[in-house]
Amino acid sequence: MITVTLYQPVGMEELQDIKAADWKAFPPHDIEQPIFRPTTSEAFAAQLAQNWNAAHTTYRRGYVVRFAVSKAFLDVYENKVSGTPGHEEYWIPPEDLSLLNAAIQGQIAVAGTFSGHDAEYRKLNETHA
Repeated sequence: MITVTLYQPVGMEELQDIKAADWKAFPPHDIEQPIFRPTTSEAFAAQLAQNWNAAHTTYRRGYVVRFAVSKAFLDVYENKVSGTPGHEEYWIPPEDLSLLNAAIQGQIAVAGTFSGHDAEYRKLNETHA
């Protein structure tokens, strides 16, 4: 099976929900931003985690998680460029999140974190297997 590695910026609460799902599923997305938009680039996800999660959430922490999804699942969705070349993401509608979770191969891993919006990105490789 061919897989594609994707990255998702998350806050502390969302990370706790992923952990509660044994690192195998994402929780329903925020009602203000219902489209689930994983990126193809860790750097782009880190930028989003720093500019949003670490700057605007209660805990002032942002995380980047990494996960692999079957290419057959992603082929149904358009790969969109968000403004700048290299800022590519897939738009997964909320009603398809359970399908995405079923298409995840292996476990979701923490790739890195920010503590505060002006902090440097700290790369991690936290797998939970």
